[in-house]
Amino acid sequence: MYLEVKDMKKSYGENGSYMEVLKGITTGLEKGQMCVIYGPSGSGKSTFLNVIGGLDELDSGSIKVAGKEIFGLKQKDLSDYRRDNLGFIFQFYNLVPNLTVKENIQVCEYLTADPLDMDDLLGTLGLKEHQHKFPSQLSGGQQQRCAIARALIKNPKLLLCDEPTGALDSKTSKDILMLLEEINKKYRTTMLIVTHNAAIKEMVHRVIKIKDGQITRDYANEVLVSAADLEDL
Repeated sequence: MYLEVKDMKKSYGENGSYMEVLKGITTGLEKGQMCVIYGPSGSGKSTFLNVIGGLDELDSGSIKVAGKEIFGLKQKDLSDYRRDNLGFIFQFYNLVPNLTVKENIQVCEYLTADPLDMDDLLGTLGLKEHQHKFPSQLSGGQQQRCAIARALIKNPKLLLCDEPTGALDSKTSKDILMLLEEINKKYRTTMLIVTHNAAIKEMVHRVIKIKDGQITRDYANEVLVSAADLEDL
């Protein structure tokens, strides 16, 4: 198992006022799989992603990536873990506005000793003709492609996607999902995709439904629907 989480618990609050967000989650993911985590707002799915990404600290439990325990790492070791293993894609892109597309990607390229080929990545994501533009000169879909390229240039072992189509229209959403599907096949990138859109679950290898901080369904798809054939996005 490439990603293993056991009895993950996370609460927020202080002075005796606590809200349990994750209530003992246990699951796992094989290398090269795409996995959707879906559920209603407030279910704990983004918190689940954040603790795996080392952006939030667990109260208790275990998180292992490629056999390495993440819970309890010191801050420097946690930074090294994020740098060496993870790529992040967020709903609202988080691009640096005064850098070009290529420069936004290069910021992350410089963080790794073994980056993907820049020209190949720009070609795969359809960004070659836009590489010298600034984010303000791009459509929402093009900005998300740039955000994906920035995450992928590090050749991450695990790609964490928090509502990657949440700010996009249905056509652009489908384009981005087709792109993630292509990336998974081409680079065998393991992906965790948080979404409120249940339709996306049909295109991935693994599906986890979270409600009220607990897993209510956890299963593998025997047959995958291609992103191009998804409906009701």
